[in-house]
Amino acid sequence: MTTAVIVDIVRTASGKGKPGGALSGVHPVDLLARTIGRLVERNDLDPGLLDDVIAGCVGQVGDQALNIGRSAVLRAGFPESIPATSIDRQCGSSQQAAHFAAQGVMAGAYDIAIACGVESMSRVPMGSSVAAGGDPFGPLAERYPEGLPHQGIGAELIAARWKLTREDLDAFSARSHDRAAAFTSEGAFTSEIVPITLPDGSVHTVDETVRASTTAEGLGGLRSAFHNEAYAAQFPEIGWHITPGNSSPLTDGASAALIMSEEKAVALGLTPRARFHTFAVTGSDPITMLDGVIPATHQALKRSGLSIEDIDAYEVNEAFAPVPLAWAREFNADQSKLNPRGGAIALGHPLGGSGTRILATMLHHLEATGGRYGLQTMCEGGGMANATIIERL
Repeated sequence: MTTAVIVDIVRTASGKGKPGGALSGVHPVDLLARTIGRLVERNDLDPGLLDDVIAGCVGQVGDQALNIGRSAVLRAGFPESIPATSIDRQCGSSQQAAHFAAQGVMAGAYDIAIACGVESMSRVPMGSSVAAGGDPFGPLAERYPEGLPHQGIGAELIAARWKLTREDLDAFSARSHDRAAAFTSEGAFTSEIVPITLPDGSVHTVDETVRASTTAEGLGGLRSAFHNEAYAAQFPEIGWHITPGNSSPLTDGASAALIMSEEKAVALGLTPRARFHTFAVTGSDPITMLDGVIPATHQALKRSGLSIEDIDAYEVNEAFAPVPLAWAREFNADQSKLNPRGGAIALGHPLGGSGTRILATMLHHLEATGGRYGLQTMCEGGGMANATIIERL
């Protein structure tokens, strides 16, 4: 089977996903176009050689409607002959894009593809796709008569069922900021970040969501974000520990990976940086929703023949602090290897753009530390999760 490799991978620095955030003045088509354009430029690649561009995006309405992947390809100045598609596997959209791109290469359908993702939560807020009305879950009422709660309730249920205290969650969240701030100060993210010129002419290169001054004590003063009397009656086990401080922030951002066959990379004089080793995707209970990272990881490890001890870095998306903490307990994971440069609580979570953002950070960390294997997994709305294992070359 053809080996699929990562030749390069980049991301934007995060912007706060609200009006006034650093990237809020940049149209998401421009944000993604500049990211994939820079990816091609820095590898001196003729974009006409691309077989496909696969873009993850969750809020595919408004500025992000009508196949934002194709719009970004045209905006980047790529040849009109280059196709693109936009996919939605919720928070794992661009991780799934990387799976599809790599699997296309391995199957012989592609020689070169870009997997990417974008989300402008300042311009297309969460919930925009149903803001005009509609009832997407209506037909599910027979199977789930009490309804499907939102992700905040899922996070609360995980905290309760894994007996994670508020102190556990806040300490983990403060650590995420500590790690991200330390690596930021060292300039460790510079090589993975694409500079974005803003409307005022300034250039955005530093993650806006990282707060170096964050402490567990300070986070402890925040109030519950999701307390609701109806849910409290339905789920009496919930302790109401989830706050804005131990959740990922609303974020703007984009990311992209250049994926090709190892043979094509060598033929073009490019150096593969990692190969795709194992893929997994699973469904899970849509009520707890966010614990799918556990069965997805079990499946990936089983398929790979590796153990958790063989993995040099693991990235478990910090949508909410209980997710990586429950995952770590399940696998008795070394916490020093878990989101070692900080996670989404600090670095941001631009939904459709997060999967390849995490992949970028993980690969750069493996290269900096000499690690061989990296595993990333992402919980997803509706009760799903992707898991990916890469091997640094």
